[in-house]
Amino acid sequence: MPLETSPAAGAPLLQVRDLAVEFQTIDGSVRAVEGVDLDLAAGETVAIVGESGSGKSTTAMAVIGLLAGNGRIAQGSIRLDGQELVGASESTMRGIRGAQIGLVPQDPMSNLNPTSKIGTQVGETLLAHGLATKKDVARKVVETLAAAGLPNAEERAKQYPHEFSGGMRQRALIAIGLACNPRLLIADEPTSALDVTVQKTILDQLGRMTTELGTSVLLITHDLGLAAERAARVVVMHRGRIVEQGAARQILEDPQHPYTQSLVQAAPSVAVARRRPEAFTTPTPDAAPKPVDNIVEVEGLTKLYKVRGQKEDFAAVRDVSFAIPRGETVAIVGESGSGKTTTARMLLKVVDPTEGKIRFDGADVASLKGRQLREFRQKVQPIFQDPYSSLNPMFTIERIVQEPLDFYNRGSAKDRAARVRKLLDDVALPESTLRRYPSELSGGQRQRVAIARALALSPELIVCDEPVSALDVLVQDQILTLLRDLQSEYGLSYLFISHDLAVVRLISDYVCVMKDGALIEAASSEEIFTNPRDPYTRNLLASIPGNELDIAV
Repeated sequence: MPLETSPAAGAPLLQVRDLAVEFQTIDGSVRAVEGVDLDLAAGETVAIVGESGSGKSTTAMAVIGLLAGNGRIAQGSIRLDGQELVGASESTMRGIRGAQIGLVPQDPMSNLNPTSKIGTQVGETLLAHGLATKKDVARKVVETLAAAGLPNAEERAKQYPHEFSGGMRQRALIAIGLACNPRLLIADEPTSALDVTVQKTILDQLGRMTTELGTSVLLITHDLGLAAERAARVVVMHRGRIVEQGAARQILEDPQHPYTQSLVQAAPSVAVARRRPEAFTTPTPDAAPKPVDNIVEVEGLTKLYKVRGQKEDFAAVRDVSFAIPRGETVAIVGESGSGKTTTARMLLKVVDPTEGKIRFDGADVASLKGRQLREFRQKVQPIFQDPYSSLNPMFTIERIVQEPLDFYNRGSAKDRAARVRKLLDDVALPESTLRRYPSELSGGQRQRVAIARALALSPELIVCDEPVSALDVLVQDQILTLLRDLQSEYGLSYLFISHDLAVVRLISDYVCVMKDGALIEAASSEEIFTNPRDPYTRNLLASIPGNELDIAV
């Protein structure tokens, strides 16, 4: 579609001026973005960073004209190559979306139609913008998927989203976003749910494609290391306003605004961890070291699954052995499919091992029955990855935290009520939270509720399965600090499952690295991060965004 006006020579491709966005709620009008000024040159990558609610995604959605139904642009100007988009008709915006502004959204599973083949979904974009005909659409779909780095593109085009891994689904979204060779691509947290090696592969591919096409990129992220590596400039947003912007390295190595300083301080990157040795080293004991007291001992753990149509069983976990010292944190890291979560599920006795032994407090977990099993369930508690789906939305916070106490009949009703209030205090939540529902809380508050529920029965071991991966850096830092404080106060032991090695370095005493179901390296956290021996571990560390940055704290 031809543009109505031509930009002045040297003018930015994207020009945002005094942008304000507001949403109508039951409590009235709420300004989510206020006074935003932003420029993006042709071929440039600019990252917008900030915590949830900062307005970064709202700003991006205003640019592409995809605000929620209760949202509207209250004031300001958005110009793409000189053409004013504020006030443009929906038919005009439909012509611009895809053709001139592409979008790679955050969650590939919810942004792909589960009932439609991948090829069909890419083809719809090509047909809608006249870039393919019914005769040649199949060929162009394969070319588009191949350009996005999908192997065996012809076969992949015939598959459904559930048959793709997370990285493959994200590649499919990149293919759709870049199918029409747009001038501008908005990438909204494009790799936040992916492992570091997959993340690096996806971002490298995205970088190559946008460079070849001369596409400008507006990158929305809460990962400061990723922003520094992938963007020329960084824009920092807080409470709907831009508080600082400039060259990426300058912003992250010498932040000026207090909020930016707090973001950098909280960023769980290896660069920051390297500058905070007190966060992960163990003080030298005053006396001779005591014999190690292991709360968990795992020997030769193996889990096999039958696979339809195949003679050989699939080994999700193969001959894994490790121990968890009492009062300390052991982390298991690895890519998706490495077997780390399956190992945790066996330790929780949710899944039975095919072979091997798990001893908890010296007792064989497989043999536990009746009263002993009930005691084990109370002593070992989980904290799950997603604070949005792990809490019953129909229960109040009081009922959620009290439910384990009710189930195991702990104390009188008065005792349970007092215990719930103490638990909320332990996780720094006000008593007013008791009568609220999960939908009324932020992600960080919900994860605090999940931690309180896990602590309700005074467990000895907590299995943390990606407990901060869905949270922004400031909230991540708060939750990690909380976990460390609770460990110190109650002598808790943690098994910490994560794909984020920067977080692992901040929280763990020991690290086990898994690949393809096998344990390939295990050592102290300091040893793993300063002297990794296996090439796979070295590759994981090298893939962490911001690994080489000298970030000021």
